Amino acid sequence: MQMADILAQMGGLQSMAHELGVSESQAETGAAALIPAILGGFKKQAQSQPTGLEGLGSLLGQLGGGSLLDQVLAPQPTDVVPGNEVLGQIFGSKDVSRAVAQNAAAQSGLDPSLLKKMLPILAMLVAGYMAKQQGSGAAAPPSPTGGGLGGLLGGLLGGRTGGSGSAPGLASMLDLNGDGNPLDDILRMAGKAMG
Repeated sequence: MQMADILAQMGGLQSMAHELGVSESQAETGAAALIPAILGGFKKQAQSQPTGLEGLGSLLGQLGGGSLLDQVLAPQPTDVVPGNEVLGQIFGSKDVSRAVAQNAAAQSGLDPSLLKKMLPILAMLVAGYMAKQQGSGAAAPPSPTGGGLGGLLGGLLGGRTGGSGSAPGLASMLDLNGDGNPLDDILRMAGKAMG
């Protein structure tokens, strides 16, 4: 199952759509375009941590853990400051966030300014979901590619899992150099655009 499908089942995309005043289909389209880069950022974080996935797990806890997901699902407006902190950790700079939004706009046809508003909310949903998976393993369907955070990231990012009619190859379509991570390609494009 794809991350966008999981977040939709949990009510996350509906909450985001309501908060941003867009349709659920726009929220789903935006999420499908943005989530591969967000997952790619988390994968890069895991690879850069000396303790690998354990380090990523503790980073998720420092950023707010499962409460990030709960904040977006709550009826009151979402404070996106924690989401921007997550983006700062996984992307490193606002330039990368802008490049991710521009790339997603090209993929989805949605306005880049809308995608920029979606990014911190989606980052909170994804980080909160991963933290809950790491903590309990019972909050949502298990990853078919193995246990723990590594299996979750690998299965969701690689698009190797079966989906229900969604675009299973979106991550691989964005992955220009075939390494399984579209974020580095976006970073390269951002570097060219800024250079």
